[in-house]
Amino acid sequence: MDNGCVCCSVRGDLVRTLGQLTKRRKDFDAILLETTGLADPAPVVYTIQTNAKMSENYFIDSIVCLADAKHLGIHLDEKKPEGSVNEALQQVAFADKILLNKVDLVTAEQKEALKARLKTINKFATVIETERSRAPLEQILGLNSFNMESILSYDPDFFESQEESGKHNLELVQSVGIRFTGDLHSQWFNMFMMDLLKERAADIYRSKGLLSFHGQGDTKFVFQGVHEQINFGPAKEPWTAGEERVNKFVFIGKGLNREELTKGLMECLYKDDKA
Repeated sequence: MDNGCVCCSVRGDLVRTLGQLTKRRKDFDAILLETTGLADPAPVVYTIQTNAKMSENYFIDSIVCLADAKHLGIHLDEKKPEGSVNEALQQVAFADKILLNKVDLVTAEQKEALKARLKTINKFATVIETERSRAPLEQILGLNSFNMESILSYDPDFFESQEESGKHNLELVQSVGIRFTGDLHSQWFNMFMMDLLKERAADIYRSKGLLSFHGQGDTKFVFQGVHEQINFGPAKEPWTAGEERVNKFVFIGKGLNREELTKGLMECLYKDDKA
């Protein structure tokens, strides 16, 4: 590939290089794309998912963030000019896995406080402690962490804790979890998401959902999004007999108002005119 960051824009040489590698598919198990410390992974995700040749031959296994335990707090607190992005916050928000490196250079109390803060920003990323960047590959590669159905395995305690907490989260970037029962009206939900992403796509780094739609029988639907790019489809397993139809949503981004999001989503519930 040419020199330069593949994430600053959707580069033609990225597509070209990956396209050439398809001819040697039997020669490798995976491809690691290493970005710079200032990079936004969204364009790479968008390229893989929307380019037909790419999506036929590749899928995203995981987005991994390498974080310096000694200095991460400083970067998370860094004030940026208005309109600019704090790259450290953004990369933590995007990650499926966070390699918390140099844990030997901080105290146990500092490490635990930092891990708690990371969970506030991105509740769903797995934090793996490392020293000198010696990472356990079996905890990173080949796990298909970046997939639409990952929301099915999320700890229900996260949704419960958010429902019970009335405290405002002061983090600029945070995880918001919402759940409620009932069947959604597909048209109303699609309109809500279109309007939300039209207005807030730049602020919503990741989104995921588990959905029950009126008129779709036992089909369980899931979606996953990066900014305005959404992948949507039926889950592998349907709703089972007697299973409570609980819709679940996760948003990770800047300035998210949980009450407003909950209100808007619940207005998408199907209403029986006869009721």
